[in-house]
Amino acid sequence: MNNNISNIYPGISTNFPSVPIYTNENMHQIPNQTTTKSIKFPLEQSYIENILKINKGKKVDIYMTFTDSNEWRDKVFSGIIEQTGHDYIILSDPKTGAWYLLQTMYLNYIKFMEPINYNQEFLTSPQIS
Repeated sequence: MNNNISNIYPGISTNFPSVPIYTNENMHQIPNQTTTKSIKFPLEQSYIENILKINKGKKVDIYMTFTDSNEWRDKVFSGIIEQTGHDYIILSDPKTGAWYLLQTMYLNYIKFMEPINYNQEFLTSPQIS
């Protein structure tokens, strides 16, 4: 049996072009490398990491789900935001003295016990140069 794609799907070529197939006439569909403009984003963007950084020191409840665990399937961590990074949150619990290093990949949502600080610069749209 011949598994050549053009035999299975008539009209489809297995030869790929060596230059972009999109030109100025159809660039509204998918831009190629020669027509793409660079986009400049603000230094700080509205990511959870950045929002947590400007709310450092606030009391929160962090709701997480650990799908591979039967014992800790859904867990709430209460405490104060001490530090955040790209993929983690460090939380201290003043009631128990415990400190937690939490991976944000398990994060569902965060409940703040006081108003959230939010930088309005996060709302600015990207500027095309």
